[in-house]
Amino acid sequence: MSTPTITLGIETSCDETGVALFSVEKGLIAHALHSQVDLHAVYGGVVPEIASRDHIRMLLPLIQQVMDEAGVQKPDAIAYTAGPGLVGALMVGSGMANGLGLAWGCPVIAIHHMEGHLLAPMLEENPPQFPFLALLVSGGHTMLIAVRDLGEYEILGTTLDDAAGEAFDKTAKLLGLGYPGGPLIAALAESGDEGRFAFPRPMLNKPNLDFSFSGLKTAVMLEVRRAEASGELAESRADIAASFQRAAVDTLVGKAIKAAESESLARIVVAGGVGANRLLRSEIARRFSGEVFYPRFEFCTDNGAMIAVAGALRMTEAGAAEEIRAQARWSLESLAVPAAKSSGTGING
Repeated sequence: MSTPTITLGIETSCDETGVALFSVEKGLIAHALHSQVDLHAVYGGVVPEIASRDHIRMLLPLIQQVMDEAGVQKPDAIAYTAGPGLVGALMVGSGMANGLGLAWGCPVIAIHHMEGHLLAPMLEENPPQFPFLALLVSGGHTMLIAVRDLGEYEILGTTLDDAAGEAFDKTAKLLGLGYPGGPLIAALAESGDEGRFAFPRPMLNKPNLDFSFSGLKTAVMLEVRRAEASGELAESRADIAASFQRAAVDTLVGKAIKAAESESLARIVVAGGVGANRLLRSEIARRFSGEVFYPRFEFCTDNGAMIAVAGALRMTEAGAAEEIRAQARWSLESLAVPAAKSSGTGING
């Protein structure tokens, strides 16, 4: 019986240091995540130099932690995020992956960060089958992607300005909340009246599948200023948060369902940090007639597990350790179809 292939996943594209071990036979066997939120919160956003230095500090201890937890001496392959992301942060992960690849004599696989998010639901007991429509929503991306198979991606729509996560962050700042804004907006919205303010649903009725959140953000800013001028902001904050969240979710859900129907796709995957929003999850499940899949909450934000499973699926591309690869920009549609195409999900049988 052959030894199960174990892939070490390394994620350092932004402000989370993620490490995981994925076994083709057993699934996810160990993972660890270090968040830099507290380091960046004082600045209201990610500071690239601080992010890179903290990855350097945390990455090797986290790798040792997951290896010890799983009782693994060395993996059969190493997958790392090569882009897109912050170049300095990416270089930390790439340098570590290629260095360990040389030391251990195992192959390395460069993974596209967005593909990692798309494949995160493959970690679940009931993974989606190809093809599906992916709604990828995070602090840096808002995209609708037709996923025909592993490596066969067509971007159907994207944001023309702010990503959904950025809109949540900026609204949180307007309301005097902290960073990141998504969870704080959602928590405040629980006690608010989502119907009090008629904020716009940008581009929802346009024939294309693109997004725009600048108009929604401006409408919120104007309402906050009006409430400040009248001394009503304190009593209106929860209602503004709830109304904003409802407008953003209606836009995301409406566009996603339109995209799935236009492409005759019976499955939708919701991934990325904003994919953890409970209202978004409940609304898309309620309104879409097909199946909806998500990663568990802990794998919505950046993490090593999604990179490890992507590496396992792309094992045919594994090669010898070479130069440090870090791409700030990298088109998802430029990815190649693996030499051995997957059947179903291609993992766990």
